[in-house]
Amino acid sequence: MQPFWVIGSKLTMTEAPNAIKAVKKFAQLSMGVQDVRISPGLNQAVWSRGVKSPPRRIRVRLERKRNDDEGAKEKLYVLASIVEGVTSFKVRPTPLLSQSVELT
Repeated sequence: MQPFWVIGSKLTMTEAPNAIKAVKKFAQLSMGVQDVRISPGLNQAVWSRGVKSPPRRIRVRLERKRNDDEGAKEKLYVLASIVEGVTSFKVRPTPLLSQSVELT
C-alpha cells in the first residue's frame, strides 16, 4: 500500500470515495430523500481510473422508487445510475417524444 500524501488539507487517496459522497449528497438535496443507492455501473464508472483520479464529469440519472422493505424508515429511495453513451457535456440533447404521443 502506498503512503498517503497531504496536499493542502486533503488526502490524495480519497478522491473516488469523495466523488461517491458528492453524488449521494446531490441526490439527497435534489430529490429530498435520505436513502440513496448507487448502482454498480455508476460505482464502476467512478472507480474506473483508480482511487486518485475519478472522472471529472459523469452524467447521472436519479430515479425515485418505492421502498418495499418491511422495516424501512422511509417510503421512498433514490437509485443513482450512470447515463451511458454521453460523448460531450457541452450540449444536452433533448429527448425525442415517441410517435404515438400526440400534442394538442
